[in-house]
Amino acid sequence: MSEEVPLPLSTRLWFAFACLVRVLFDGRFAARAFNATVRALPPPAPEPEKLPEKAKKPEPKKPAEPDLSSALSLLALLQREGRLVDFLEQDIATFPDAEIGAAVRVVHEGCRKALREHVKITPVRSEDEGQKVTLEAGFSPAEVKLTGNVQGKPPYRGTVQHRGWRALEIHLPTPTEGHDPKILAPAEVEL
Repeated sequence: MSEEVPLPLSTRLWFAFACLVRVLFDGRFAARAFNATVRALPPPAPEPEKLPEKAKKPEPKKPAEPDLSSALSLLALLQREGRLVDFLEQDIATFPDAEIGAAVRVVHEGCRKALREHVKITPVRSEDEGQKVTLEAGFSPAEVKLTGNVQGKPPYRGTVQHRGWRALEIHLPTPTEGHDPKILAPAEVEL
């Protein structure tokens, strides 16, 4: 087969114009030109294989909201018996020490009564404060907080500064229907 000689630009312009006019006005020529062009074109490239979508990372689960109703119930008891929330929310900076001391006695008495009625508490450590102790390996850091110059590994030797507290039992009132635990103390309106 002989190699095709490229046509000059002027010939290509004339041919393109002639083809355009003929395609517009001669349907049979347009069909033949279309078929010849389609056959002459290389087959369409196959579509690239779709890569599998990356597995989406599952959304991290939000931790469930803690049930605060027991904590709010206990706070409501401390408010009811000792007016603890009233005392803590009061600006006491301007009160004389004698008045604060008198108020603290009332708050202490009421809160202590509520605490002892509803929560059984015992010290975490049996030793007295100020007593020397040795903490062996495997002690619970949830039960004993190390303070001071903490270095190395157990056994640790130190002095009990605070015995800690552990709640053994808690008995809270059963909420009644319609009870809103977020209401620590209802507002009071005198008529």
